[in-house]
Amino acid sequence: MYDVIIIGSGPAGLAAAIYAKRAALNTLVIERSPLSGGQILNTYEVDNYPGLPKISGMELGQKMRAHADEQQVEFVTADVSEIAHENGYHRVMTNKGEFETKTVILATGASHRRLGVPGEDELCGMGVSYCATCDGAFFKNRTVAVIGGGDVALEDALFLARGCKEVFLIHRRDAFRGAKVLQKQVMDTENITLCMDTTVSKIQGEDMVEHLLISNKRTGSQDVLDVNGVFIAVGIQPNTEGIQGLPSMDEAGYVIAGEDGVTDIPGFIVAGDCRTKQLRQVITATADGANAVTSVERYLYEM
Repeated sequence: MYDVIIIGSGPAGLAAAIYAKRAALNTLVIERSPLSGGQILNTYEVDNYPGLPKISGMELGQKMRAHADEQQVEFVTADVSEIAHENGYHRVMTNKGEFETKTVILATGASHRRLGVPGEDELCGMGVSYCATCDGAFFKNRTVAVIGGGDVALEDALFLARGCKEVFLIHRRDAFRGAKVLQKQVMDTENITLCMDTTVSKIQGEDMVEHLLISNKRTGSQDVLDVNGVFIAVGIQPNTEGIQGLPSMDEAGYVIAGEDGVTDIPGFIVAGDCRTKQLRQVITATADGANAVTSVERYLYEM
């Protein structure tokens, strides 16, 4: 019987694990991949985490995992299918067996949202990518497109512009949602071409991406855009699908909870990007992890 089981090993889960062990709680972290760190592993550079400017996402993830290992956190790699709640306790069912715990911290994070157009699935991994920092090197001196208008899309365009011949940044609206500083950098980069008020209706190619079918919402014109690759950055979705026994969620699938992470199931806490919140960044995820453990301690004290 564990005091707390943490599901997920991104920044929220690792921060929770560190805080839980420092609080002398019997702790287990269940992670889907043995490479801890979550989404930051696919981030080329993290420049807004205090005290660690211009650190790579991989290095930051490794540092967090090393800190958890120093605290002797127990890890198991498994897929969680269900969480049952019985007599004030919880049973976490996985493909590696069942684990019992007094409390649960859900820190499963979120994943890249798909565009949902013909050709996306067929050409995934053959020019269609969701991670510029992972796959950008394959398109050196070639022409690519980035789809999206938030921080990630702008960052991807800037990253790709360093090595690609030309980058088309396609956004369905007439203004970006991303940070102003990123917008200025994009507009000042010569080999980034903006395609505003534009949507992609189809991704085409034989064995690799060859071109996109695009439409301008303002003029109604349709064109063929020749590219060698397309990077989709249209948002994220919470990794809550497929797990039975979760607390109440909103329409998008985010678990409903405030800053303390407390949900409508006693002893079930949520932290990180899978929680309803205003800002999803590494720093807010780690803060969630710390808050979650404080809520766990309070709950255990009151049991």
